Amino acid sequence: MRYLVVGAGALGGYFGGRLLEAGHDVTFLLRPGRARALQATGLVVKSRCGDLALAAPPFVLANAIGAPFDVVIVACKAYDLVETMASFAPAVGPATAILPLLNGLRHLDALKQRFGAERVLGGLCLISATLDAAGTVQHLNDLHTLVFGELDGTTSARVDAIRSDFASTRFDGRASGEIVLEMWEKWVFIASAAGITCLMRATIGQIVAGGGADFGVALLDECRAIAAANGFAPRGPAIERARAMLTAAGSPISASMLKDIERGGAVEADHVLGDLIARDPRQPQGVSLLRVAYAHLKAYETRRAATS
Repeated sequence: MRYLVVGAGALGGYFGGRLLEAGHDVTFLLRPGRARALQATGLVVKSRCGDLALAAPPFVLANAIGAPFDVVIVACKAYDLVETMASFAPAVGPATAILPLLNGLRHLDALKQRFGAERVLGGLCLISATLDAAGTVQHLNDLHTLVFGELDGTTSARVDAIRSDFASTRFDGRASGEIVLEMWEKWVFIASAAGITCLMRATIGQIVAGGGADFGVALLDECRAIAAANGFAPRGPAIERARAMLTAAGSPISASMLKDIERGGAVEADHVLGDLIARDPRQPQGVSLLRVAYAHLKAYETRRAATS
């Protein structure tokens, strides 16, 4: 399989680097600035699961894509998706599979509309990683899981081929027959964690120390109820893991969206929280912590736009 990994940031750099390490045919689609950086330093990953240094990872710029790829792995931010789709469009042929790793579900509609539903897989990743000032991918925890599957839950030759390739890497690649449910489960947790840590401007441990653990749980319950109303009720173990993480005393965890706010960056307010609210068919009345958290993020966006 020929893989095009869109970007070599924290996620693309980590999973694409691990595929290259295992000897697979991988090319990174890069912007000119990141291409120059990789030419100077190579792709470097620091991880307790094994460091990685690739002196000259293969890359291409958007205007130089010459032929379709078998798989396009997309791990951009939601607010960059329109521009990103335009950049990799020449790499999509009749048999290309697009594997997105974005949070939420709204990106699936955009990808289907642009490239056709038959080309789009479901996918998610479980990892804490960041790109530091030197351009090094820093893998921050023990999780490095990439889950994928057909959106209708069926098995397919392309999923089997991807699974076979991923089996030889140092990350945990897993095919799922319930990928949409798993995407909902991750979305429920991400929305809860992003909502509460951004609203409180604090880590989970700091929120718990301040007496706010019940707010995180209440937000989780709201998000879980929306998923259930859409026919994708999160399973018990997923909810218990999420509840434990949102109430863990001393936890240093905060959502990446809070880090984006702290550096004055763009946020995925509409994709992670807004779209969840929009998918609630129940039209709930009264105060909603989820809506308060979303309004907080939209107020931040308004202020940022006025001062940028």
